[in-house]
Amino acid sequence: MADEIKKLKFKRSTDLQVEVVPLYTLTTVNKDHLVTPHRTNFYHVFLFDNCQPTHYVDFTPIKIEPYTLLFIDKDRVHQFDKLLNYQGQVLIFTEDFFCTTDNDTRFLRSSILFNDFADKPTIKLNKIDFEKYTNICDSITEELSLPADNTKYILLKNLLHNFLLLADREKRKQGFKELKKGADLDYTLLFRDLLESNYLILKSVNDYAKLICISEKRLGQATAKVLGKSPKEVINDRILLETKRLLVHTNLSIKEIGQELGFEDPAYFVRFFKKNTDTTPVEFRETYLKK
Repeated sequence: MADEIKKLKFKRSTDLQVEVVPLYTLTTVNKDHLVTPHRTNFYHVFLFDNCQPTHYVDFTPIKIEPYTLLFIDKDRVHQFDKLLNYQGQVLIFTEDFFCTTDNDTRFLRSSILFNDFADKPTIKLNKIDFEKYTNICDSITEELSLPADNTKYILLKNLLHNFLLLADREKRKQGFKELKKGADLDYTLLFRDLLESNYLILKSVNDYAKLICISEKRLGQATAKVLGKSPKEVINDRILLETKRLLVHTNLSIKEIGQELGFEDPAYFVRFFKKNTDTTPVEFRETYLKK
């Protein structure tokens, strides 16, 4: 293991940061990267054909059934199973490509597809419905192969948007309980975005309430309604997730992990972890690595 979790970036030489890659090609060319825990600065939509691999997203093994879509948010830690029995393709794109307006950003960040508030990041389809999505991917691939002109970006973005809208509608049809739109959801989503950018340095609820320009009490009301948790619990959950990632996927010492996460006192870091998980960092690392 390395001293950090590998982060992969979209190809810098690509002006249009959207691509459809056959899974056979991906698993052949990038095998070593894929079976190692990694995160990316782009979004994934896997379109699994007639195959049944297990894909790992953070610490959750996701057993894939044939004709399944799997959505993975940017910066999530995931890895392929070592058998690499993957058939289908993966649609990848960056936030910069899709989010050119405030409405685009709002749609993507609150989407039930990539939102980790959702219980399952998958959509199970039948073969005929699955082909609706592969047809859009074929259109994206075809458009990318054509010479550049003034319409290329617009067409590609519209194809991607149509793909996401179809998937969003399908997920609702399959019984996903939509989060109620309104101020509570807006505050919670903004809190989550700020937390993702600042959890290493800002650890108090008051810090985030000030950034959102609301009171701690109002932020607490929002997260309680949307998540059933207090803001402090949400902050702790994010720190604990990163702690577990570093414990399992790196060689860093407990002291080094604590420092990485902004804890100056190693003893306090251990107490924090044990209080919230009922186990010490060392015990968690040893238990997980034995699996």
